[in-house]
Formats: sequence, structure tokens, C-alpha cells
Amino acid sequence: MQSTTQAALATTGVQPLAEASQPGRLISLDVFRGITVLVMLLVNHPGDWGHIYAPLAHAEWNGCTLADLVFPFFLFIVGVSAVYALDSSRHEAARRRTAMRRVLRRAALIMALGILVALLPYFEFATVRLPGVLQRIGVVFGICGFLFLYTTRRQQIALVIGLLIGYALLLQVVPVPGFGPANLEPATNLGAWLDRLIFTENHLWKLSRTWDPEGLLGTLPAVATGLLGVLTGEWLRRPRLEPAVKVVWLLIDAGLLIVLGLIWSHWFPLNKSLWTSSYVLYTGGLAVAVLATLYWLCDVQGWRRFALPAQVVGVNALLVFVGSTLVARTLNLWQVAGPAGRAISMKDWLYAQFFAPYFASPYAASLAGAVVCLLIWYAVLWVLYRRHIIVKL
Repeated sequence: MQSTTQAALATTGVQPLAEASQPGRLISLDVFRGITVLVMLLVNHPGDWGHIYAPLAHAEWNGCTLADLVFPFFLFIVGVSAVYALDSSRHEAARRRTAMRRVLRRAALIMALGILVALLPYFEFATVRLPGVLQRIGVVFGICGFLFLYTTRRQQIALVIGLLIGYALLLQVVPVPGFGPANLEPATNLGAWLDRLIFTENHLWKLSRTWDPEGLLGTLPAVATGLLGVLTGEWLRRPRLEPAVKVVWLLIDAGLLIVLGLIWSHWFPLNKSLWTSSYVLYTGGLAVAVLATLYWLCDVQGWRRFALPAQVVGVNALLVFVGSTLVARTLNLWQVAGPAGRAISMKDWLYAQFFAPYFASPYAASLAGAVVCLLIWYAVLWVLYRRHIIVKL
């Protein structure tokens, strides 16, 4: 009976937790992923978009808030995960080719899922947004998987440096066709021009249609973010180094990345939408520091009980991202009768009925809505965790 159940789960992409937790799995990585998902839920699902506490709102353009750390942390985690998933296949040509096929398949599935989510529920192919979060994750995973399998650590470091400097030169030196000198404005920078050329305005972010925060050119430095994760994962996998030595050097590297990012930001500002090179260094340094700290606490010292809630969420991150997006979209599309018979969305009705009247501050009410969303999803994920189930591609 057990083998039958496992076979059925495998065919649907649902894996028992025990099978997915391969030897050498980093508990701290699941915890880090879970913390990032928890922050994502608070950022993406406020009760009222008009009232958001500053750390949970994205910077309007230049700058970096807590909300702006979520996406680069995910890409950094993708890089670390690639090392732990592919390391055993790296040193034999046949196994490396097989592993690369798996990488390409998964990257394609993640990108296809991103397009599918963008199409739902109306499947308007003429105006579907082609860039997106999952699409960028899929591309970065595919490229980082390839680079880990086929390049050396020294080559990967050189690529990070080359990508960051090259991207800075593209945005700050190369003239923008039709606009003139290089600039970093939302609709007139080189990346925005390229997105309109490749995707056309119909297939870009619907809130602007002139530029996209997950645009094509910005994928270059996003790969550098993933490679920082690869380099960190390779360091953690070194068998001859004592854990304390690993952690100390990671914290030193984290400090250097943060300082370099802040220095560079005076010429190339921190900017999530452009994914600037300074932003890569700054957020990458923070990611290294967080993972190093969690590695010391969870994997070395064995202090895992405090991290269980984050681990519960972290092992099913993809499910949370896609599921919470679809639920929120459904609640926004579902129209009900509001005040004076005016039609409002179910999301707005729930907020007006159960949150807004009970808080003196609209910001507190909005945060309460996000917290309740988080708790509901946590309850779902706890059930899956207790049943040892992971939903994955």
C-alpha cells in the first residue's frame, strides 16, 4: 500500500517529504526559504494596498526596503539549491548530461507555470504579460544549473564580476535608441526600450505597459544573484572545512558585498526594478549573512525547534507562491454587493467587514489582513508537512 501511494504521488508531482529530504540537505536553506515566503505573504497580500507600512512596501524607484529583499533572496536560494541538487552529478560526463536535461526540463516547467498563472482566468493571449517572477526564476535556475555543472568556481566568480560591470556599462553608457543618452528612468532606460522591442507594450507589466520590473535585460544581473548562491552553496559543501571556518568566512564575504554594494550605489543606485549591480551586491551580501547565521544555528548547533514554522513553509514555497496568487486574484475578481448596492470585490468586502472597523489605524488593519492570510496558508502547509508531502515540479 505504501509503495502504491508513493507511486501515485510521484506521478502528480507530489513527493513524500522523507524522499525529498536527501542526505546532506541543508535545514537552514529550508528555513531561509520559509522566512522569505512568510515575508512575501505579508508584502503581496495586504488588506488595503493604499495603507502599507514602509518596510513592507517596495521602494518607488531607487532604494531597498524589506519588501525588495524577497525576490533576490529567492534567486540566491535557487543558486544554493542547485549546488545541493546537482553536486553528485557534476564529475561524470554521462550523469552531468542527464542532470542538465533535468535542469532544462524544470526550468521550462517553471517558466510555463509563470505564463499559465499570467493567463488565468481569461487566457487573453493578445495581452498576457510575458516577463514575470516565475519566468525569471526559471531562466536563472536553468543558467545557474548549467554554469554549476560545466564551469569552475573561478570561472563563476569571473562571470559575476563580468555580468555586474557589463550591465552597469549597458545601462549607464550605451545610448537609448529614440531617447538619446543612457539614463536610469523607468520608461526610457535601455532595458525598457529592449522590452518594448522584444515583447511589445501589450505583453509588459499591466501597470505601466512601457517597462517591466522583470524585464529581459535585468535577467543578466539576476543570474549574478543566482551565482552568488551557487558560490555560497559550493563553499558550504566543502567537506574539509570546519563549520566555524565556513561561517566566519561567509560573514566576512557578506560584509564585503554589503559595503561594496552601498559604495557602488552612489553611482549606480540600489534599484530592484532595474536589478542594478549595486542591488545585486547589497542584497546578495544580506542573503549570505542570513544563510550563514541560520546554518550555524540550525545545521551546526542543531537549534531547530524555533525554526520549525519557517521550515514548514519553506518546503512548499512554490505552492504558496502560486496558490496565494490565484486565491488573491479570485477574490479580486469575485464581485459582491457593497455599500449602497455598489459592486465591490470579495477581497474589499472581507476587509471592510472583518478588519477595517476593528483597528484605529488603517495601516494596522491592512497589516492584520496580511497576517490572517499568512496564518491561513500556514495552516494549509502545516497539514501538508504533517503528512510528509511536498508539491513541486
